[in-house]
Amino acid sequence: MADLQVSQALGADTVQGLTMPRSAFWQGRRVFVTGHTGFKGGWLCLWLEALGAKVTGYSLAPPTPTNLFELAQVERGVESIRADVRDYPRLARELQARRPDVVIHMAAQSLVPLGYEDPVGTYSSNVMGTVHLLEAVRQAQHPCLVVNVTSDKCYANNEWVWGYRENEPMGGKDPYSNSKGCAELITEAYRSSYFPMARWAQHGVALASARAGNAIGGGDFSDNRLIPDLMRAFIAAERCSIRYPHAIRPWQFVLEPLRGYLLLAEKLAVEPQAAASGWNFGPVDGDAQPVSWIVDRLVKLWGGGAAWSHDGTPRPSEANFLKLDASKAAAGLDWRPVLPLGAALEWIVEWYRAFHEGADLRALTQAQIRQYELRGRA
Repeated sequence: MADLQVSQALGADTVQGLTMPRSAFWQGRRVFVTGHTGFKGGWLCLWLEALGAKVTGYSLAPPTPTNLFELAQVERGVESIRADVRDYPRLARELQARRPDVVIHMAAQSLVPLGYEDPVGTYSSNVMGTVHLLEAVRQAQHPCLVVNVTSDKCYANNEWVWGYRENEPMGGKDPYSNSKGCAELITEAYRSSYFPMARWAQHGVALASARAGNAIGGGDFSDNRLIPDLMRAFIAAERCSIRYPHAIRPWQFVLEPLRGYLLLAEKLAVEPQAAASGWNFGPVDGDAQPVSWIVDRLVKLWGGGAAWSHDGTPRPSEANFLKLDASKAAAGLDWRPVLPLGAALEWIVEWYRAFHEGADLRALTQAQIRQYELRGRA
């Protein structure tokens, strides 16, 4: 309760440090979120609910039997539509009926290993799903702000030691990464062909894309993803097998990129010409760490005999090094990471311990959102 009392004393939109999403902007605003039953989608919907938005979610059922959407009772605060972005007629009909002010597109196949196993499903979701969403917006003929969420893996990755900037070439050597590069090219094609800023007064659509690194946080139960794999092993008192311990990733707490998406939508509303483009949301350089660094710290935080080992089984390749340059977001949105990686890992352990103990995960997730806002404003 203490953090809630501090929040009330400061006022919902008081900004003493970094810029936070403004409830004055989101209050009563109609927001259409695809992928709302996923890990990031669940966190986003809870945050939008706290900001006072009227949220409609459009997504398939939660991707795993155990999931944040149900554990945190996300559906209590949204109108939830269970449907597929590959079903264009249904998507177009539902979007047209809601006439949203803001669209945040996150529905996707989001795992590199699954991309190797099911390339057709990956491309159909990530490429044609994006086409369907943008075409539905075009056919709706209703002014709105659109943030298309892709991935840091959209870039043609040369494994440079410096971060990729927004004007770097799109690419991707595996089906998942390549599909995200395609989604970016589709976004640019729709923006240039149907939503150019030169004709913004006529169409009223401001379209941007958001590229973020590995989002980590409580409530992710995906297979073949580092944090969920570790937490499942720790809870079961088993040794966790790690595929790529030396791979370096741009780790960031889940609320970091979500804050970027919300601030980007706010920017589109007031400066569409400046904001309708691609944006990176990545951690500070010190938080781009090897997988082994993350694992060792989580083992120590969890305690109780938690352990890991290297899985040397040959597997399809993944990038060894990938980093984003987020200086554009810092300059244009006042966006910079709030939570250091070490603190993020502490929050993650807190969440999964609460899950293991049967605690109220809706309350805990909401509390972490409030704590994040307060920490960013301090």
